Amino acid sequence: MKALTNIVNKMLSTVTVLVFAVLVVCVVWQVVSRFILGQPSTVTDEMARFMFMWIGLIGAAYTLGQRRHLAIDLLTGSLVGRTKQLSDLFITLAIAVFAITIMLYGGYNLVAKTLSTGQVSPALRIPMGYVYAAIPFSGAVILFYCVEFAIGLINGTGTGPNDKPVEDAAE
Repeated sequence: MKALTNIVNKMLSTVTVLVFAVLVVCVVWQVVSRFILGQPSTVTDEMARFMFMWIGLIGAAYTLGQRRHLAIDLLTGSLVGRTKQLSDLFITLAIAVFAITIMLYGGYNLVAKTLSTGQVSPALRIPMGYVYAAIPFSGAVILFYCVEFAIGLINGTGTGPNDKPVEDAAE
């Protein structure tokens, strides 16, 4: 499982960096075309919006996997032992239920409905279902990390989503 997790982490970090780099180029070109050339580029404006959606959702999934997302651990921070393990399992289950119902199920329905209606973006003319596909994709990655967390918690070899990974805990 660790090898697969490393591959997913590397893939997500690479995709995030690449999308962010293209996003920066689009925004810079948008500023140049608007204020220097006097004719704003509608293509880069739309592309930047779509990439921002993708990077936000993929980044959120990656951040969860790195255990660096925003968490309110006021109550769970003081727990120890079996109580801490059960709390972490409950939190992991809650995240997984959200990922399955809202992101995977709801996101898939949104993508399918949008693709079936043939809705396309105004400037790029790409199917909007491809843009919305970031939701179920990120949901699948979040679910993957939840499964990894749950297996580690059950085996006693891992930590919950709000804790540093076991190998980082010594830092």
